[in-house]
Amino acid sequence: MHWTSALAIYVLFWFLAVFLVLPFGVRTTYEAGGEHVPGTAESAPHTFRPGRAAVWVTIVATAMFVAFYANYVFGWITADMLDWVGVPKV
Repeated sequence: MHWTSALAIYVLFWFLAVFLVLPFGVRTTYEAGGEHVPGTAESAPHTFRPGRAAVWVTIVATAMFVAFYANYVFGWITADMLDWVGVPKV
């Protein structure tokens, strides 16, 4: 695999991990014991720490990419294994 392909796949995993990580550990103002600010959504986080979120997203994305790359190198799951329809190859 070319390094640019690996980088592009890692970036895709990173953005997928953003949506996986962001919902965890979020506390609303009500849960934190604060007072609701008019004009904000009640489900909005009380505090947002982007640095901490970025670290966790990077950890999760790296783990997913390592699993993907190991599968690419060792061939644990191949495209032929995922052919459930049984269409003959031409």
